[in-house]
Amino acid sequence: MISEWAHLALILALPLALMQAVIALLPAEPLSWTPRFRQSVVRGAALTSAVLISIAFLGLVYAFISGDFSIKTTFEHSHTAKPLLYKISGTWGNHEGSILLWVLILALFGGMLSLRGGQRHQDLQVRALGVQALITLAFLAFTIFTSNPFERLIPAPIEGRGLNPLLQDIGLALHPPLLYFGYVGFSITFALTVAALLRGEADQAWARLVRPWAMLAWTGLTAGIALGSWWAYYELGWGGFWAWDPVENLSFLPWLTGTAFIHSLMVVEKSGALRVWTLFLGVVTFVLAILGTFVVRSGLLTSVHAFAVDPSRGVFILLILALSVVVAFGLFAWRAPQFKAGGGFAPISREGALVLNNLFLSTGAGVVLLGTFFPLITEAFGQPLTVGKPYFDATFLPFMVPLILVMAVGPFLPWKRLRNHPGTDDATGKDSAAIAATRARVRGLLTLLVLALALAVIVIVLLHWQSEPRMSVAVALAMVLAGWLLGGGLLTLVQRVRASGNITRVSLASWSVSLAHAGLGIAVFGLIAGSAMVQERTVNLSPGDTVEVGHLTFRLEGVREAQVDPAAGRNYIAAFADVAVLNASGGVDKVLSPERRFYPIRQDSTTEAAIDVTWLGDVFLAFNAQAPNGGYVLSLSWRPLIPWLYFGCLLMVLGGGLGALAAWRRVGRMRQ
Repeated sequence: MISEWAHLALILALPLALMQAVIALLPAEPLSWTPRFRQSVVRGAALTSAVLISIAFLGLVYAFISGDFSIKTTFEHSHTAKPLLYKISGTWGNHEGSILLWVLILALFGGMLSLRGGQRHQDLQVRALGVQALITLAFLAFTIFTSNPFERLIPAPIEGRGLNPLLQDIGLALHPPLLYFGYVGFSITFALTVAALLRGEADQAWARLVRPWAMLAWTGLTAGIALGSWWAYYELGWGGFWAWDPVENLSFLPWLTGTAFIHSLMVVEKSGALRVWTLFLGVVTFVLAILGTFVVRSGLLTSVHAFAVDPSRGVFILLILALSVVVAFGLFAWRAPQFKAGGGFAPISREGALVLNNLFLSTGAGVVLLGTFFPLITEAFGQPLTVGKPYFDATFLPFMVPLILVMAVGPFLPWKRLRNHPGTDDATGKDSAAIAATRARVRGLLTLLVLALALAVIVIVLLHWQSEPRMSVAVALAMVLAGWLLGGGLLTLVQRVRASGNITRVSLASWSVSLAHAGLGIAVFGLIAGSAMVQERTVNLSPGDTVEVGHLTFRLEGVREAQVDPAAGRNYIAAFADVAVLNASGGVDKVLSPERRFYPIRQDSTTEAAIDVTWLGDVFLAFNAQAPNGGYVLSLSWRPLIPWLYFGCLLMVLGGGLGALAAWRRVGRMRQ
């Protein structure tokens, strides 16, 4: 019965979204609607839609928990023997449930927007809620008519088929919701951008209003991508955290343009410049998010990350994508020429640095987009071509080097141009102030360079002390670049502390910039070492055999099995390879146990890596298979600085969250 009520709630949300869109976007004057009446109705509809869709989603979650196998989605993706956590996360581990999750987050963001507009931006809020309602309407129709999560099976099966074993993991419980939070969060910035185009106005107040939503979406997307990378690193058993896979690229694209969008909003807010470019980024970022969803659902590009593919229903998302592109870019082409150029700024200023930031990020996004879809283009002309890691390394990374250089310097530059100090109205005073400012900037750059070199040397010495890895000149220079970015983040914070006189008085916005930039610097250290300095061997061992990998010595102690045990939350048969890590004297330092799991219900196997995390790197072991000769095939590796990669991402997420909070506070002050 609960499922019927949930299905009904989902259906009722469809006409409500239509009503919300019509009332919000139709001209109010011919219908004699007062602005207050229209805002009240639209806000009420948005909140009611959020409640109805929440009921529908919770109803599906209940069906998975209770084992209601009369629902086709539950039957195909759940089982009574599955642990509770994976019953819940299994709700979105399939096509129908994941689309319903997308619609839920859309509705919740619409409800949040309805509560955050205020009277000062009443018309902008109403129009944006109308655009958001159209997006929700499209995906609701897609869900109800082509991807109904409440479709019934008569008679009801006694037992379900279970979840894809690769998805039975804590990573699945968190990765898709966070990724969708980021994707769908940019629907709000898209709606506010389209609303600005409809009104013909995108001023500094608009940029200030949009920025917290952009920061919130960016934070969710960053967390989702990082968590997906971590999940692939340990769950797929290959030890890789990024492979330039099409699905990885398609999540990276809106992250790149979204990052550019946030920085471009800062320029609009401070000087009123780059308004047309910022509006363009507001449109293209959400379009890229829909593009990623379409490709994943359609199976258009082959990916190891695609688990809910349905080519026939992907056509509907293609239609949504096409309509979004035609309407949004058509509106942009019509309205953009009406926006006058904003205020100017000096080339050597923070705005100038942010323009370069946008240039490199957008060009990088274009390179990734081309490389991702180029195989489809060549295949259409009968010349299949594979584009892989060498292409992306050769074309994308060169744009990131100058970007990192600019990122570290930008926060030290003044907005617009040097302002005259009190008492320096005469020409001599102006020259003296300019010279003093130039000297201060030169000293800052020299300090940053010394700090970058020092950080890189410290990291290189630590790595050589730990494992004596191979290191080329290119890797050493890349380490200096990472130190440059990390040092820039640290010096920015030091500068803010000095200016405020106390670390507790440093603004949230300053903490946000410092943490995000320093976090990226730490992550770059991890990327470099974890890509270029890995020491790895795949070997065939019998119990008692030893093997050396870099500075590590391993010995296979033996292999043991564990049977299915529902009470212990184990719905699989596990084979453990107990591998001892030996110390210099030949004694056992620790024992790691990578697994091979066999799921009887799905008749499928997975590899579960064993990872010993240290602050300088990971000891990574994977149990690949049993060899025909009776031995066991194991992948044994030392992966330096991998924890730095994910710690850096954590700092970036924290910085993004603080930035969103700081932006919300600015909006609150603007309302007062």
